[in-house]
Amino acid sequence: MSQSLSPPHSNTPQPSTVPFQYRTGKTLGSGTCAIVKEAVHIKTGQYYACKVINKKLMEGREHMIRNEIAVLERVSRGHSNIVTLHDYFETAHNLYLVFDLCTGGELFDRICAKGNYYEPDAAELIRPTMKAIKYIHDCGIVHRDLKPENLIFKTKAEDAEIMITDFGVSRVMEDDKMQLLTEICGTSGYMAPEIFKKSGHGKPVDVWAMGVITYFLLCGSTPFDRDTQKQEIEAIIVGDYKFEPEEYWVNVSEAAKDFIRECLTIDPTSRPTAEEALKHKWLADTESHFVLDQQGNMKNLLPHIQKAFDAKKTFRNAVFSVMATKLERMSALASAKQLSPETSAFGADIVQYMEESEKEIIDKI
Repeated sequence: MSQSLSPPHSNTPQPSTVPFQYRTGKTLGSGTCAIVKEAVHIKTGQYYACKVINKKLMEGREHMIRNEIAVLERVSRGHSNIVTLHDYFETAHNLYLVFDLCTGGELFDRICAKGNYYEPDAAELIRPTMKAIKYIHDCGIVHRDLKPENLIFKTKAEDAEIMITDFGVSRVMEDDKMQLLTEICGTSGYMAPEIFKKSGHGKPVDVWAMGVITYFLLCGSTPFDRDTQKQEIEAIIVGDYKFEPEEYWVNVSEAAKDFIRECLTIDPTSRPTAEEALKHKWLADTESHFVLDQQGNMKNLLPHIQKAFDAKKTFRNAVFSVMATKLERMSALASAKQLSPETSAFGADIVQYMEESEKEIIDKI
């Protein structure tokens, strides 16, 4: 794998360099408070993904990082479908978490790149993921942000393992007392009703999310898609969804629909556990469930899924573009002092701090 370690252009500030056992390379992606870089272990030559978290952006929220490390130390190395935390360290400016370098891409992008996709393929993806969730729950952990973007493939190989990633909002739960967790967190379309109700939540929220993901894998959209987030939340709270469009779902077995219904049980105390979900006939039966076309062939779900996903992706890209524009405007307004001091400080600093994180290169001296 190639590295991107060439020095910056002459008109840019020189990055700081500190001695460690890893050498960082190209930037692979970015999030709200962190970027992800490629990193190589200097002695072994092994490549990793390195999550770089700017300390200034995490001031007052250091407990979140400590929590993520505590969670990962519990679940890492224990299951082949869970990303492993190999190391963590810090510099004067950043915190570094060293993970498996997963090169196989996101779940749905990989599905859409295939020439065909059938219902048993979806079951083959959900089954190991649910087994990993059972393992997480058995370790006393609730993930709380399961979604297709956090399910990636370890390699580009055809038989690559699917991996659960991003334990940033996960929590350690020593028992099943759901009232322990009341904060709203996660990604709205995949969040369970009890999270929005603030009635107390726990491990059942992960099973709900798997119901949403299964629905998504079979038709290319989520069950609670609405025009606004408010409408989406209202639909989630009352469990208002249908298997529509009908022409999509006529190609899906009743066993799959029943599995989704079970996972999307509104009452978390009646919702199946991960272990119980694995015993559902859609996952447990030795023979796969699917629908045949008039010629007696298994129905290819990819055309409908691709159509629905492309529409959603276009919308998502438009939203991200608007968000980026708003961030630039916020920064500009901050410079012009047209916002409150707090908002101005955030708008002006967030871009600067993320740039600082990216500029720091760790290397061996």
